[in-house]
Amino acid sequence: MEKLIEILEDIQPDVDYATAENLIDGHILSSLSIISLVAEIEDEFDITIPAVDIIPANFNSAKAMMKMIERLQDED
Repeated sequence: MEKLIEILEDIQPDVDYATAENLIDGHILSSLSIISLVAEIEDEFDITIPAVDIIPANFNSAKAMMKMIERLQDED
């Protein structure tokens, strides 16, 4: 989770990612931020995020992102 928070802070600083649960719904992360985030997550965690997983529910919080990352790592 710590590395994910670092990635998020590099893309969009000044957000409390430990507690934020509306990163998409609250327009905290833009679509361009999501594209960067997907690339960074794929590189850092050695996974591929399929297009069907790029949905608000998976990116609204760091916790949701980590859950998706762990699921995709388990599928490999």
